[in-house]
Amino acid sequence: MDSRVVVITGASSGIGQSIARRFAIPGDYVVVHGHRNLEGLSQSAEHILAAGSQTRAILADLSDQHATRQLVEAAFAWRKRVDVWINAHGADVLTGSASKLSFDEKLERLWRTDVLGSIRISRGVAERMLLQTPTATLPTILNLSWDQAESGMEGDSGQFFSATKAAIAAFSKSLARTVGPKIRVNCIAPGWIQTSWGASAPEIWDRRARGESMLDRWGRPSDIANVAWMLASPECEFINGQTIPVNGGWKPAPHQ
Repeated sequence: MDSRVVVITGASSGIGQSIARRFAIPGDYVVVHGHRNLEGLSQSAEHILAAGSQTRAILADLSDQHATRQLVEAAFAWRKRVDVWINAHGADVLTGSASKLSFDEKLERLWRTDVLGSIRISRGVAERMLLQTPTATLPTILNLSWDQAESGMEGDSGQFFSATKAAIAAFSKSLARTVGPKIRVNCIAPGWIQTSWGASAPEIWDRRARGESMLDRWGRPSDIANVAWMLASPECEFINGQTIPVNGGWKPAPHQ
């Protein structure tokens, strides 16, 4: 594979950071984005450099329309093109002080960062990808949804995550129809992934996460990173406009 220019948002922790590490390939150019976690973003950049890739790190608040536009412009300005763009960012509403916010406040954060951020970025990226010189491999955009967005889940978190993540998946399918056949757009729908919240989740949620996977375990951020790598590869060029669940095989489990 020729050298590629890859951009990963939300690369300072969790799934985004794992994706950034997976795409650290000698000779490639990798842009990593974060919001406030400068230490985590620096760790991602250092790993990419150690692997033999070149990198740029950018801080931006993706709930802000002007900041999203600046991120896209800066990413394309570096190498004058982008081959793979992965939106792995997301507002944290489950840990720290954010966990104490009201339902409306959490929904607002998710809507502004996850939904509007992903839509604005994807549209800006697609616009520029259509203008760049074509190569043998189609450029690709990947967004992140949630495996239970379509079926739904009880409770406040089920409601605001289903609403926002389903919106991202629906948008991604429509964007794929809009920009094909020159750009591929797909969506990854993670299941129960053991990020910072999962690592300290109460026992009842630990049992549920394991019980709802046919493989009887939490997913790891690397599981999502591996699928992102696969979907961005030329070997998967005929996969387009799809939402791919990554959950070990979901199954309903009795709630305890």
